[in-house]
Amino acid sequence: MEYTNLGRTGLSVSRLCLGTMNFGPQTDEPDSFAIMDRALEHGINFFDTANVYGWKLGEGVTEQIIGRWFAQGGGRRDRVVLATKVYGKMGEWPNDQGLSARHIIRACEDSLRRLQTDTIDLYQMHHISRTTPWEEIWQAMETLVAQGKVLYVGSSNFAGWHIAQAQAAAGRRNFLGLVSEQCIYNLLTRHVELEVVPAAQHYGLGIIPWSPLHGGLLSGVIRKMAEGGAARGTTGRAADALAEHRTTIEAYEKLCADLGHDPADVALAWLLSRPGVTAPIVGPRTMDQLDRNLGALDVKLDEATLEKLDELFPPVGNGGPGPEAWAW
Repeated sequence: MEYTNLGRTGLSVSRLCLGTMNFGPQTDEPDSFAIMDRALEHGINFFDTANVYGWKLGEGVTEQIIGRWFAQGGGRRDRVVLATKVYGKMGEWPNDQGLSARHIIRACEDSLRRLQTDTIDLYQMHHISRTTPWEEIWQAMETLVAQGKVLYVGSSNFAGWHIAQAQAAAGRRNFLGLVSEQCIYNLLTRHVELEVVPAAQHYGLGIIPWSPLHGGLLSGVIRKMAEGGAARGTTGRAADALAEHRTTIEAYEKLCADLGHDPADVALAWLLSRPGVTAPIVGPRTMDQLDRNLGALDVKLDEATLEKLDELFPPVGNGGPGPEAWAW
């Protein structure tokens, strides 16, 4: 396993992050335990979750599964850099969601209880709050850091100017502020390159891409369909996206075949090559999926291949950051 620092911090994390959103709804508890054990065997030390995962209001199903896994001991908690999130709706009352100081503090206490741990290594705001002042947010986060309940704070789904706002407010308080941004980023979805990635690089935030395979579309979906699989890529939004991008996906899978690499490995390797990216989030439903994701670390894409990928999946506008991406 390769490791890198999370943004500008001294914290070392694996170049792949284990996403746990499937634990509970798609993957039962024994299999979830086995996947987390295997992740540690592979050297993956960075686990990502959220209080809303499990999708049963207020229950934190996925966090509970991780907590019971930690409770088995064996050094599991000590070896994991644990990331979870706050913002989503956790109850029916008005203050059971968002980024008010009240909700941040209470949600953190609830996550710690479910996770059966004393500390959250990376506490991420799952979405921007447009109604809560940054002074209130940072005061709550500073309290949690001072109490040792949170070590680092990150963002998720922020715009570039949100990152700038957050860091300006944190700087006024002599607080470290954000150390990471978790955003959707993959070959098919590159708009973060305009302003989010440049902002993250400027302020020293590590980029943690979610949906690196775009709902399975970049994992060899057409080949799998021909083999009788790829159910995820043939239903709902994934099916609509496949219909829209089918010609491109077919060309992509042919390119990967010519390279001799699995399409999922190429998609992850591309992200690993991007400026500012710390660790793409892989969200396996099965042990086999986790094992296969590790192949991305052995794929090195040369300049000619990167250029071909840009041709297949053009960046937004002229490419690169704004304003040059859309202006002279």
